[in-house]
Amino acid sequence: MDFHHVTVLLEETVNAVVLNPSGKYVDCTLGGAGHSKRVLTKLDTSGNLICFDQDELAIRHAEDIFGEDERVTLINRNFESLEETLKELELLPVNGILFDLGVSSPQLDEAERGFSYMQDAPLDMRMDPSSPLTAREIVNKWTEENLAQLIWKYGEEKWSKRIAQFIVQARQERELETTGDLVQAIKAAVPAAVRRSGPHPAKRTFQAIRIVVNDELGVLDRVLDQALSCLDHGGRIAVITFHSLEDRIVKDRMKSWLGRCTCPPELPICRCNPVTLAKVLTRKPILPSEEEVAQNPRSRSAKLRVAEKI
Repeated sequence: MDFHHVTVLLEETVNAVVLNPSGKYVDCTLGGAGHSKRVLTKLDTSGNLICFDQDELAIRHAEDIFGEDERVTLINRNFESLEETLKELELLPVNGILFDLGVSSPQLDEAERGFSYMQDAPLDMRMDPSSPLTAREIVNKWTEENLAQLIWKYGEEKWSKRIAQFIVQARQERELETTGDLVQAIKAAVPAAVRRSGPHPAKRTFQAIRIVVNDELGVLDRVLDQALSCLDHGGRIAVITFHSLEDRIVKDRMKSWLGRCTCPPELPICRCNPVTLAKVLTRKPILPSEEEVAQNPRSRSAKLRVAEKI
């Protein structure tokens, strides 16, 4: 597979994170290695780059790109093991960490991975092919109520109950085997007038199932405090999100690092004893330019937030 991927918010992210040419930096979402390649151009011979990806294809692609560059360490693991792994490798603390969340273009474009509603393929959607849970199990085994909750919570899809109902009806005739089977059930559920306007009718449902298959929000929630802990003082963390659920987690977690009192307003004095851990450098998220969106439409929903450990 040609692991081609157009990197989002490339200069903005790398410039925000890489301040010390001799420092140690972590790309938690290697993907097509766009950010990693740019980070390396800013490092001198004593700098280090540690790259995580649970997708073995991404690791193999990076091996071809970086060759024998001794500054680069490639780790075929989910970034949820960030702190544990950096401890094992005796690489703590680091000077910067970046996350580019969501699915990489190669995963979307490679039909057999089952991420895309535009290509017919087996219902899979696993970023880590060794994980036990697949999209096929969810759509064929979960109850109608649980499917509706999933599609509403993680896809923010207003037709969630109707889509769940139609999925269950379709699988009573035969199991849904492919992404095409699922798309057909979703299209049948969404009114024709809605299908003619707005995004693809399956977009939000596919997003919801993918998030659950890969526990994306859970992993993100568990790694952010780890990342801050791994940073040296003055080190920075940058996170690119692609939908409101991710962005809300990142925004709220960075806000919690500011050390503001969370006591009820009726208490006369603060009892929570907040500790300031970081400062947020992006009062509002950085968005792609109009030019970038025109060149790469997948970037249109991207948001970048940056915090600095103090």
